[in-house]
Parts: sequence; structure tokens; C-alpha cells
Amino acid sequence: MNLIERIKEKARKSVKRIVLPEGDEPRTVAAAKIIKDEGIAEPILLTKEQIEAPSNKAKFDAYAAALYELRKAKGLTEEAAAKLAADPMYYGMMMVKVGDADGLVSGAVHSTGDMLRPALQIIKTAPGMKLVSSSFLMECPDRSLGEDGLLVYADCVVNPCPTAEELAHIAIASAETARTLCGIAEPRVALLSFSTKGSASHALVDKVREATEIAHSLAPDLALDGEMQFDAAIVPEVGASKAKGSPVAGRANVFVFPDLQAGNIGYKITQRIGKASCFAVLQGLAKPCNDLSRGCSVDDIVSTVAATAVQSR
Repeated sequence: MNLIERIKEKARKSVKRIVLPEGDEPRTVAAAKIIKDEGIAEPILLTKEQIEAPSNKAKFDAYAAALYELRKAKGLTEEAAAKLAADPMYYGMMMVKVGDADGLVSGAVHSTGDMLRPALQIIKTAPGMKLVSSSFLMECPDRSLGEDGLLVYADCVVNPCPTAEELAHIAIASAETARTLCGIAEPRVALLSFSTKGSASHALVDKVREATEIAHSLAPDLALDGEMQFDAAIVPEVGASKAKGSPVAGRANVFVFPDLQAGNIGYKITQRIGKASCFAVLQGLAKPCNDLSRGCSVDDIVSTVAATAVQSR
């Protein structure tokens, strides 16, 4: 059973309500039927017509009022709140916020920014978490790599140039993603660089070292080390040579890249040359919301809903 099938199996054990704010988009409609038929989640297809239906007025008014209360300190007026609440993306976020849904998936039509903006305004980040980031779940044919072939890469989508503190939070969130979605009982996190344990001197290396120190202070029980080159992180012999005594070197299963360029390049190399299958999720939000590519397939939507359902535990 591959990773996606295992995630679907987890989702079936506790069926969650996942709102799909692109409820009239054909791929989304087809995916919702599969999700329902296979018992993966309870999909909630949401359209503008449903939101504005007279029979929904009481719920709409309640969401608009709640949104106004959330954002009035930022200058949102009651009129503007009502206008936003008529947008399925904002309405869907309010469903998640008040507990009428457990998570949200979009992106077949909307951009990442279209989803992240209301998510950050309404759902906000999880307690103690500084930012939203992404993880790519990489499943490699070579089962000797990572955790039986599973590698978690972060951040490959969201944050172009994270600070040391932000890298630390990405590392902690990625470890939780490894536990929740990949079933990795012991995440071993490597903060990557072009240097291993002082082999090079540069401000970019200093940032990764500082991030490692911050992450240790925030999560002292997490197996985490850096700065580390990729080969030292994943190859036991290289790790033993370059980072002797490290709890992570040579056996890492979670890899935190120093910036978005490195992360995006790294996951694509692993996907194309390493023949790994890959799957992306967002992390760091108080309640799970995930983004799709606008070129997504029906299967992509089904898989992302399953992952969102598992994240909502």
C-alpha cells in the first residue's frame, strides 16, 4: 500500500467534513462523488448560489457578523464583511472557523494567494506557530532512503527567503507533518546547507546554524540537527564521516531547505531523476486548509481531501 492509500485509510477511520469552495467546478464535483462513495470524507460542495439562497440567509448573516467581529480591528466594515462572506472562499473559511467543517481544499480554479489570504485572516496560524509553510511528501523507489523510502521536504512552495526563526518553525511543523501524514514515529530533521558542521563560513550558513539553535530551544525533544549538506543528512557513511555523533546525520527523514529556490529545485530533482512520487500539503494553520494546482486531476483532489481530513485530527 503506497502513502496515498495509507492516508485514505486513515481518513476513513474518522470521517471529517471537508469544504470545497469551488463547488461547481467539474473536476471538484467528480472528486466529491468519489470521496463520498469511498468514505474518505464528507465533502461539502459550496457555490455562490447556495450561499445567497434565501433558505441560507440566517447562516449567511451569522457568518458575515462573525467575520466582521474578526476583522473590524483591521478596518473591515459590516458592509464589506457581508460582501466577503458571499465569496465561497471566505464563506468556506468561516465554516471551518466556527466548526461547521473540519478543513478546506481549493485551487482547481483559485490561486494559492486566493486561498492563503482568507486562511491567514480567518483561520490564522496554530498556537505557537509563526508562519504557514509547505511540505512535500516524497515516496522514493529506493526504500533504503529516509523512512522506508519516505522523505519530507520543506518549504518548497510558500516562503521565498525564511529567516532563521521561520526556518526553525518550518522544521517543527514539518516533523509534525511527518508524524501525522506519513506515520513516521520518529522524525529526524536535517536543516540543510552547503556546509556541514562548520565546513564552510558564510552568512547563509550562519542563518541555518541559528535556525537549528532556535528549533532546539522550541522543541528540545525533537531529533534535529544542522547545518548539514544533503549527502551528510541521507547517506550513513557520509554522515558518520562529516557529522560524527549527530542523531540525524545519515538517517534523516525530514529535510528543511534554507530557502524556496533550493527546496523547489530539490523536490523536482528527486521527483524527476529519483523517480519519486510527491504530494504537497500546507502546515502551520490552526485548522487544515490545502491548495491544489490549477492543473490538478480528479485524483489529486481526492488525495488532497484525504490528507486534509487526516490533518484535522
